[in-house]
Amino acid sequence: MGGMKNTNSGGPAFPMGEHHEAEGIMMAHPGMTLRDWFAGQALAGLCFDSDTARTTTEDAILAYELADAMLKERS
Repeated sequence: MGGMKNTNSGGPAFPMGEHHEAEGIMMAHPGMTLRDWFAGQALAGLCFDSDTARTTTEDAILAYELADAMLKERS
């Protein structure tokens, strides 16, 4: 586990706009990054795999390595 340093976040996941009619303005909520979403999904699978002896830090690093790989394949 080397810990790829990826600056590609994949853009926003679940962005939302919020309209306030009284003020007539639109506020943007960017949501989490797609990289964070992918890492969270990978982490859920890694936590389910109880046959390995990884630390929680190793799981988190691996989750982001998997997320980075998914973003690379996606582009």
